[in-house]
Amino acid sequence: MTSRSPHRRGAAFIAASALVASMGLAACSSGDSGGAPTLTWYINPDGGGSDPSPEKGGQAYLAAACTKEAAGKYKIKVEQLPNSASDQRTQLLRRLAAGDSSMSIMSIDPVFVPEFAEAGYLAPVPQAMEADFKNDRVQSAIDASTWKGKLVAVPFWANTQLLWYRKSVAQQAGLDMSKPVTWDQLIQAGQKSGKKIGVQAKLYEGYTVWINALVSGAGGKIVENPGATYENTKLGLDTDAGKKAAEVIKKVATSGVGGPAVGSSDETAALDLFKSANGGFLLNWPYVYAALSGEKVKWLDDVAAAVYPQTVAGKDSAPPFGGIQLAVGKKSAHPQLAYEAVKCITKPEHQAIYMAKTGNPASSKAVFDDAEVKKAFPNGIAALIRKSLDQAVPRPQTQYYGDVSTGLQMKFSPPNAVNEQTPATAQKFILSVLKGEALL
Repeated sequence: MTSRSPHRRGAAFIAASALVASMGLAACSSGDSGGAPTLTWYINPDGGGSDPSPEKGGQAYLAAACTKEAAGKYKIKVEQLPNSASDQRTQLLRRLAAGDSSMSIMSIDPVFVPEFAEAGYLAPVPQAMEADFKNDRVQSAIDASTWKGKLVAVPFWANTQLLWYRKSVAQQAGLDMSKPVTWDQLIQAGQKSGKKIGVQAKLYEGYTVWINALVSGAGGKIVENPGATYENTKLGLDTDAGKKAAEVIKKVATSGVGGPAVGSSDETAALDLFKSANGGFLLNWPYVYAALSGEKVKWLDDVAAAVYPQTVAGKDSAPPFGGIQLAVGKKSAHPQLAYEAVKCITKPEHQAIYMAKTGNPASSKAVFDDAEVKKAFPNGIAALIRKSLDQAVPRPQTQYYGDVSTGLQMKFSPPNAVNEQTPATAQKFILSVLKGEALL
């Protein structure tokens, strides 16, 4: 076992990043050469890709639309980040650590906001704009943009997982989907109908999403004191809530309802299982409906959605929260203009276009009443997403999120080996990692 301190690891990372920067990132700064200042927006991949057309309606389109609306005050160009959230984090951190002045606007996964803010990499949100950035936003998105009581990023789109199901299967299993259902009821329904439940239990970030939802749904918290230093961080895994979460995972993985490859299942694999002849239920993000309608599945009329299942009967579930926050780099050459651009990007009419075209839900409440949004999410699904966002709970907000998440995934894998002792084992391991007494 090699001892190392989290501080040393952070310093090493920054030093390495600075070296990378000195070798190549200098060429990435904005370097305006006259005319309107250029704001670079680092976007995560979405349904629009790099196509700026209104038909695609993605972040590239919003960049083009806001450039036009700025009328020469600034122009926005987009740079696409890698597919995985982990790779996005690495690329952004390297540039931020190097003081890259091109970091005008960044699309950031909410779990990385505390880490970026704690490191001092984010430009302060102008006080005069805070009220506008919070106005009519769902609280879960505001919470995910806040660190140590201050708004440090801007809510953009707000994701949440739903329980997707085939109405015929639920009916066959005798489930009343007009009322909240529990994980135990869902597992029993899968066994009774002979159908599967799509979940994400591969050793990756999506598995942390599931574990956190189960722990939170039982009234617990994985990190009990967000913001604490590594030596004072308290975890809530070795608790009744942690044990209940382990119990659900064990049942799904060993009862057969999770499918034969539950330990290697991500969002795509889970959706494929739902689309198969054995599919009955699926826990996944709202893009599911657009994916199914885009593929013109013949049984689309049989698809419905409900609020995330309860971990404990009678206790509100805690649907996963996701989405993207927008932040401005501390070393941005044009921080004020960048925040003006963010205001344009996130205005409700732009969020409505983005949600209707890409399937990524808005953080502004009014958008869910937009006619095009309702058309894209018919049969009450738009209203259901809005309701789920009110219940949604974010993953642990801590500057050590990467260590916590990776440790959690390691000790809860494979899912069919999870047992009553797993939460305590995971808690001990993660705390050891944070104190530099164990390696991930």
